Amino acid sequence: MANVTFTSPKLSRDVTVYAVAGARNTLLDLAKEHKVPIPYDCQDGECGSCLCEVTILSKTPRAISLTEKEKEVLKQLGKISHDEVANAEVNDMPPHYRLACQYIFRDEDIIVKFDGDEATPVKVSKSSATVIG
Repeated sequence: MANVTFTSPKLSRDVTVYAVAGARNTLLDLAKEHKVPIPYDCQDGECGSCLCEVTILSKTPRAISLTEKEKEVLKQLGKISHDEVANAEVNDMPPHYRLACQYIFRDEDIIVKFDGDEATPVKVSKSSATVIG
């Protein structure tokens, strides 16, 4: 079991839930199940509206693979560099920013920090990231 703590200015207090390791659910699935209001739009790793900062609390963090969509969106949003992608893939070092709809948690305790407004999803194009609104 993993403890997942959600923190955000949108919450009156932090919310910690227990997640079953190996369930193959995404962080967004877990948040929705526990009524944690992480913003989202496409739920497919293309829009970037479910961007969150993930801090792994274990001493030896283990990255989970970044999907190709997630790599591209995080690069376009300026949240990950080419070097950070290489570090994640080669050295198994998890990046700090992830998309909740793509992040499949393991048995590590994590803190998930998110902002955003569900009414204004981020639209990512090939050339830039903009907020619709």
